[in-house]
Amino acid sequence: MNSLSDPQIQMLIATASEARQRAYAPYSNYAVGAALLTKSGQVFTGVNVENAAYPATMCAERVAVFKAISEGEHTFEAIAIVTPNGGFPCGGCRQVLAEFGLETIVLIGDAAGHLLHQTTVRDLLPGAFTPDSLKHS
Repeated sequence: MNSLSDPQIQMLIATASEARQRAYAPYSNYAVGAALLTKSGQVFTGVNVENAAYPATMCAERVAVFKAISEGEHTFEAIAIVTPNGGFPCGGCRQVLAEFGLETIVLIGDAAGHLLHQTTVRDLLPGAFTPDSLKHS
């Protein structure tokens, strides 16, 4: 696993915590914030955005990834995810993160801004279906 410095970890958790305050979660009341660090050093934030038609809801992790992609960034160093109780990314978010690198560091924090877990996308999604899976032999 690549390593992050303690100040980088603290910055990402704090940035995700701050972003979390802007979440739109009127149905679940489960606000999530994410902060995605790209290899170039940029940070993109995301929040969950719920919808009365539940399937139209978007997770914070994917919002951050899509913002980065829309700005031309495709390689990621780490993502911090902050939830009320230190919840992990859903399966859809794990798959989106896997598309851009299994070695991306995943930091999980709680509402108090504490780092609870540090792992990688690879560890969160063993046997991931990646772009390499589509290559024909």
